[in-house]
Amino acid sequence: MSRYFLLGEDRAATAKHGGEVDATHRWRLPGVKCPACGATWSDVGHDHPSVDLSGLAEHRAFERPRPEPLAELNRLRELVRPLLPPQAELPPGTHFGPLVGQAFGAFGPLAWVGGIRLLLRSEVLEQLRAAGVRGLVGCRTELRHRQKNPPELLELQLRPTGRLHPSSLPADTPPACATCGRQSFRWPDAPILEAATLPTEADLFRLGDFATMVICTERFRDAVSQLALEGLTFRELPTR
Repeated sequence: MSRYFLLGEDRAATAKHGGEVDATHRWRLPGVKCPACGATWSDVGHDHPSVDLSGLAEHRAFERPRPEPLAELNRLRELVRPLLPPQAELPPGTHFGPLVGQAFGAFGPLAWVGGIRLLLRSEVLEQLRAAGVRGLVGCRTELRHRQKNPPELLELQLRPTGRLHPSSLPADTPPACATCGRQSFRWPDAPILEAATLPTEADLFRLGDFATMVICTERFRDAVSQLALEGLTFRELPTR
């Protein structure tokens, strides 16, 4: 039976280097104003940094964060859908393209942006692959560094997949809105992963129904330990 872990930032380790990143992706889907449930919302964690929208005639429509009516969100979704894998979900607020912004200070082997996006040096990516970690996709960033000879920081593209087991959610969790798909619930105190939904080909991924959460396998955790990479914490999660 595979073991899975919730990834977090080891703030004490990353603070030793002092590096910070202030950046966001170049393009995004707008948020949505749902005519059915009345919510105005966008999701976080559905990022596709390898997807380039510059070839779209309407690429500027994806540059400014804002809410739009559902019909307009759906129209923009269909413009980008051919550029993504067929199984990719496109909730409101989905991001595309490289991280653009500034990087300050020095960096260790791993760094976080906003506590949810994982950056790593290019040589660390190759070390993890050589250690047998599967499914890692490193994407270029467009970060402006003030220091001389800055490291090449890549963003890991992490596919949202897998789900929480229903038994770990409160019994009164409302169903998702049938019109816009929004489902509101907080991260449970004792999360359980639904084993049948977890990927078998990747050792690092986002949780499909809670995409701010990064999940890894035991293989990834062991590789990080063997390579003595700082910056991560691991909390084991049960499966059912």
